[in-house]
Amino acid sequence: MNGTLRNDSRGDKVFSLVNGAIVTLFFISVLYPIVYIVSASFSDSNAVVSGKVWLWPVRPTLEGYAAVFDYKMVWTGFKNSVVYTVTGTALNVFLTVLAAYPLSRKDLYGKNVFMILFMFTTMFTGGLIPSYLLVRELGMLDTIWSMIIPGALTVWNVIIARTYFQMSIPDELLEAARLDGCNDFQFLWKVVIRLSGPILAVITLYYASANWNQYFNAMIYLKSQDHYPLQLVLRDILIQNDVDTAMLAADPQDAARREALKILLKYSLIVISIFPLLVVYPFVQKFLVKGVMIGSLKG
Repeated sequence: MNGTLRNDSRGDKVFSLVNGAIVTLFFISVLYPIVYIVSASFSDSNAVVSGKVWLWPVRPTLEGYAAVFDYKMVWTGFKNSVVYTVTGTALNVFLTVLAAYPLSRKDLYGKNVFMILFMFTTMFTGGLIPSYLLVRELGMLDTIWSMIIPGALTVWNVIIARTYFQMSIPDELLEAARLDGCNDFQFLWKVVIRLSGPILAVITLYYASANWNQYFNAMIYLKSQDHYPLQLVLRDILIQNDVDTAMLAADPQDAARREALKILLKYSLIVISIFPLLVVYPFVQKFLVKGVMIGSLKG
């Protein structure tokens, strides 16, 4: 019996070591590209081009960030992304709560039918061309609404929020509120919302991240560069190499210097594009874990 326990203990230790090694390698493989991009963004442009940057910045400088802030399209894209993210996320959360709370109620007539309709949209869509034609016929092409309305509601977030409401808001609260003369909308605003901080933080982060990072809808529905989000500006720079290099160097004759600075601009812009989410995440992390665990338990 003792020998079996010792063997099991030894096997557990080996498993833990192997598992830890695999997780560590995976963590390094994910972390290193981020570290490299940040280091490259603070390095001298010639060091980046020559491949001297591996882990730490080489000849640290803020030249790349100065070039970013001198590039007009970056400011325009950043402003547009903030507008799309704030407006879109507010609408997303509002619609998600309005859909999820009734579906969490046992007394909702036809609840199963509504859930089937919601789930149907996750498996079947009209396709890209019908979606484009619909947006065009609604007069939303090249407007802010083309970035917000098509993705205004995500069924998966509705399911998570509905499950959270079912598990966290007891029926006794509703009965007590009704005795005090509270109607459904008052109960939702004064009780449900105030007791649902974790799940609201979760879906807000999900929607904000999606709105901040979206560029596909912008490629399809936006024509004017004045409406481009930051991610589309970043795409043009990274993939299409679309940068006005004359704006990035004081000496227009120094072509090699401008090309090196253009590469440095790419790394700096990547860091700037992910910085807002990195700042927001720590503030919602404690709600995120709780909300995901409870919301996904039955989802």
